[in-house]
Amino acid sequence: MLEPLVATVCSSGPYGGLPRPEQEKRPFPVGVPGQPEAVKVLTWHVHGSYLWYLSHVPVTWVLPVRAGDAEGYGGRSPSFPWPDNVVEVPAGEVAGMDNLDLVLTQHRRNWDVDRHELLGPRVRNLPRVHLEHDPPAGWPNDALHPVQDPDALLVHVTPFNELMWDNGSTPTRVVEHGVVVPDVPWTGELDAAVTVVNNLYRRGRRLGPDVFDLVAAQVPVDLAGMNGEAYPRWLGDVRLGDLHRRMTAYRCLFNPIRYTSLGLAVCEAMALGLPVVGLATTEMSTAVRNGLNGYVETDLAKLTGHLRRLLHDRDEAAELSRGARAVATERFGIERFVRDWCAVLAEASGLPPPGPPS
Repeated sequence: MLEPLVATVCSSGPYGGLPRPEQEKRPFPVGVPGQPEAVKVLTWHVHGSYLWYLSHVPVTWVLPVRAGDAEGYGGRSPSFPWPDNVVEVPAGEVAGMDNLDLVLTQHRRNWDVDRHELLGPRVRNLPRVHLEHDPPAGWPNDALHPVQDPDALLVHVTPFNELMWDNGSTPTRVVEHGVVVPDVPWTGELDAAVTVVNNLYRRGRRLGPDVFDLVAAQVPVDLAGMNGEAYPRWLGDVRLGDLHRRMTAYRCLFNPIRYTSLGLAVCEAMALGLPVVGLATTEMSTAVRNGLNGYVETDLAKLTGHLRRLLHDRDEAAELSRGARAVATERFGIERFVRDWCAVLAEASGLPPPGPPS
């Protein structure tokens, strides 16, 4: 059971925000998850790892479920150790729930279709937040976000994503990732890098399969993630907890991705103490600082050179490992993530958090 937390709003910076002036100011009822007084948020199972981290926020997360393989309706899948504040409700019963406090959509279909199907005319009466996991897929100069609603909040997971989307009339907030990893020391004993990407060879150039192949032809790199059978050094689709424990033996993480949000795997790797080597694109250009916690480059020859050097120099990798843990603790800690999400939910629901204790 999660301990009750007090939601706090950051007074400045990209996290949280201030309550809208027209909203009534009442205490934000963050209580023991699963209890009647806890805030109840309807959301969908879109990204399993992100949803598991989101479950650390001490509200009741209500997941609609349907039989079969309906996208977003998988509920408490067996891949994660879900806490008690994540509950399943048959999709057909959602319309009859009179105790929902807020709707959190995480996919365009959730926004355009699912919430209307499940809630009917009530959909406009409930506070609403849309969580955008990705940067725009097309040309960003023409990327008006599909969620256009001045009464909603649009949450981005990186400052880069917020910058690249045209958010239009919808107020935005940024909540960067927060991760939890086992307390396992980094050893870096393997003279190899590891890459953690699902469906690397099935999702096009943006995930960098050509970058991966070019680099892996020059330095030893193991691959973990779904559907990597085509690669000879594929580790398989390893369960998250087991993967974290295995990763600490690798010298560093190699991230070949050209253009997506900052991957949770990158944040987790840094929290485990792995130096990160990747492309200086998207939020990677701020998350990794050359010589502190890894190296990012747009020149693949330089990038490969960094990898080759780290695989031969564990001492340099050890220094970067300390930097990686420090960056992860400061920027991607779960406590900060929880505070930011409490602030967003408070602002969107019109239930502002209390001020600091007197």
